[in-house]
Amino acid sequence: MFENLSERLERSFKLLKGESKITELNIAETVKDIRRALLDADVNYKTAKQFTDNVKDKAIGQGVLTSVKPGQMMTKLVHDELALLMGGSSMDINIEKSPSIILIAGLQGSGKTTFTGKLANLLKTKRGKFPMLIAGDVYRPAAINQLQVLGEQIGVPVYTQEGSKDPVKIALDGIKEAKNSGKDVIIIDTAGRLAVDKQMMDEISAIKKAVNPDEILFVVDSMTGQDAVNTAKEFNDRLDFDGVVLTKLDGDTRGGAALSIRSIVEKPIKFVGTGEKLDALDVFHPNRMADRILGMGDVVSLVERAQEQFDADEARKLQKKIAKNQFNFEDFLKQIHQIKKMGNLKDLAGMIPGMGKMMKNMDFDDDAFKGIEAIIYSMTPQERQQPGVINGSRKKRIATGSGTTIQDVNRLIKQFDDTRKVMKMMTTGNNMSKMMGNMPMGKR
Repeated sequence: MFENLSERLERSFKLLKGESKITELNIAETVKDIRRALLDADVNYKTAKQFTDNVKDKAIGQGVLTSVKPGQMMTKLVHDELALLMGGSSMDINIEKSPSIILIAGLQGSGKTTFTGKLANLLKTKRGKFPMLIAGDVYRPAAINQLQVLGEQIGVPVYTQEGSKDPVKIALDGIKEAKNSGKDVIIIDTAGRLAVDKQMMDEISAIKKAVNPDEILFVVDSMTGQDAVNTAKEFNDRLDFDGVVLTKLDGDTRGGAALSIRSIVEKPIKFVGTGEKLDALDVFHPNRMADRILGMGDVVSLVERAQEQFDADEARKLQKKIAKNQFNFEDFLKQIHQIKKMGNLKDLAGMIPGMGKMMKNMDFDDDAFKGIEAIIYSMTPQERQQPGVINGSRKKRIATGSGTTIQDVNRLIKQFDDTRKVMKMMTTGNNMSKMMGNMPMGKR
């Protein structure tokens, strides 16, 4: 998302390269370039000016250590200011009461209904909650159907009233039903419009007054740039919401909304949508986002995602198989599935320091493993478990069955053999045990 901004900021820091110390003269040019970079990223002008003024004041007043170069000092100052601009620290949602009521608001097309499903999934799988969804969009029939499909996929009940055009009554009846069935979180999806209008604001205000929610979240499409910020301000003036949700952060956008919205509406960004899958929702961490903008990666988030897929018992079994040289294509397939569950490949690469820049122009396809999976699925159970039996005629059959070539099959087998050798080496001298001993225990 922030590729262009990252490049521009890196270029700005290079203006200080070769300078022995920070001065008002050399800092002025750098700050001016940083401001241009922010404006090009669609950051609000007032926000960009305040940001660079703060950086300039701190840079000039900074006693530069002899061991720290001016460019490094500027990177640190911009990083800290970016984190501060986006809120400083992450903010959780208020779900202390039982049941807690969460009201979702936003324009049509912002990803509001999808987020409602994602939030319910997150609360159920990671917080141990028992949510219920209420379909309060009475104008778009597809919204009710969409919510029901999402609810079915994640195993969460959805309350609807067929034929009703009264969102306040639907919300109140849904809350009553949720309480009777012992649900501890109630998430109300509301109607969106193509633009902010009086009818929409009156309706969402009436729902707020009737249900007295513990948390109001405003969902905004980050790809709409400054329009997103303006819409957020109008909603906040009327609803006084508790937090912002930025969707479509995986898209090709300049990122201005993410950087401006916190300072304009003075409400924290609480969640970010990073893909279409129901688990593609992250708690927003300003510091980690600042790391990624400046090309420092986000190793903490990467480790957290890996731990969610990590199964300690399975890992121990796998270690034993590797030690005995019994690692096979069935195991290889399981590892691929675990990687895929962590998120899209480009997003994962961006979390590794330096990788985002290195792979900037590479095409990351979410189906990058499709060919490998097709080849493995075309193997017989015996071939998957005993790769050594795969001869020339078997390779021809596997290639035909997977829609690939014999060269593709040979390439995969070679990569598999190389992987197996590396894994075998890692187990030598109990290296794998030491690594696993240092890993936090994941899900069982």
